Amino acid sequence: MLIRSTTADDLGIFIDTLHTAFGQFPQTPLDAGGRWWSALEMDRALLALTPQTQPVGTAAAYSFELTLPGQNVVPVSGVSAVSVVPTHRRQGVLTALMRHQLTQLRARGDFLAVLLASEAPIYGRFGYGPATYTTELSITHQHSPLAPPRASTPEPGSIQVLRRDAAQDLIEDLYDRYRRTQPGALSRPHSWWTRQSGQPPISPAPRYIALHRNRDGEPTGYASYALEGQTLTVDEIITTDSINSTGSSTVATFTALARFVLGHDLVSTVVLKHVPPHHPLRWQLHDFRAGKVIDDTDWLWVRLLDIPRALAARGWSGDGDLVLEVQDPFLNEHARYLLSVREGNAECFPTDREADLSLDVRDLGSLYLGGTTPSTLVQAGHIHAHHPQAAARADDLFRTPGAPHCLHWF
Repeated sequence: MLIRSTTADDLGIFIDTLHTAFGQFPQTPLDAGGRWWSALEMDRALLALTPQTQPVGTAAAYSFELTLPGQNVVPVSGVSAVSVVPTHRRQGVLTALMRHQLTQLRARGDFLAVLLASEAPIYGRFGYGPATYTTELSITHQHSPLAPPRASTPEPGSIQVLRRDAAQDLIEDLYDRYRRTQPGALSRPHSWWTRQSGQPPISPAPRYIALHRNRDGEPTGYASYALEGQTLTVDEIITTDSINSTGSSTVATFTALARFVLGHDLVSTVVLKHVPPHHPLRWQLHDFRAGKVIDDTDWLWVRLLDIPRALAARGWSGDGDLVLEVQDPFLNEHARYLLSVREGNAECFPTDREADLSLDVRDLGSLYLGGTTPSTLVQAGHIHAHHPQAAARADDLFRTPGAPHCLHWF
């Protein structure tokens, strides 16, 4: 089998192979620029071919930035468009593609890779672990009013309703401001907006934008939504006050936008597709039971390619030392690292000291953004703690002020 990098001339073959693998048909002609695939970086994509040059598999990578705990923004490769045609599954094609891609990413100097998993069992064996989570809520309209706050009054503001095409520059800027302060969030390159790639509100699908302004008239957030029948679906609510300078969550803009969509006329149900974990929205409802969780799932999966660089890149809580013994079965690597945290910054380097925790690289990916605690994976039987204090010490170091959240689809 041959695995090779693609060029712009391979776009048609790549798209045909990918759609064949998923049993779908392209809905937009290639000469129209496609839609979601118009953002593909063909110099970063791969094709798997048989000895007879028949294309049987694909993989791609996007150039993103990822916001880490501590609001550190780093480059990251977003792995996508991974497929194998039905006639060649379970013959090592996917494994070969993943090994080739990880080797390429390391050669580029990448220390992190991320992806969205179409099926949860697939990517753990390649070293990826689920690192952010998201909830979809359905709220019945007659039970949806928000209760008056008992302890504080949200900052007054105003909401303007625009069509998506008229609001593109505003929402692009607001998203960029939001993602730089939200751990787990990915950038949305300008080319995605101009090519209308991805899902709403980036895609050309008709959407209304509820734009929130503070009392000084400055935009502070938006909700992208559509009404079909009597169901109002919110693609995303983006706010620039989601994380303040102390790391505490503030939800004044989110509350105002939620109040607007929940009060929309001619609506029986409001569906919010991406609510961050532990968000206070359900507590704000007059009827707590009105918010039904219809999906609670993993979203962004993380893979560490250079463990010392990755651990040194993020911000940390507290001070302390932790020795991690990390197995990477897919790349046949095994090493022990000393993580030393002082005043929120870390150094990480190989060590011969006795391990505090032994774990798989996929588990380290799940811990990396702070969305999963080490003690949870110890209790699940995935991480081995070598002494009684190890899990608690790791929890203290990996703890983040708020949960990581990602809602960008790629």
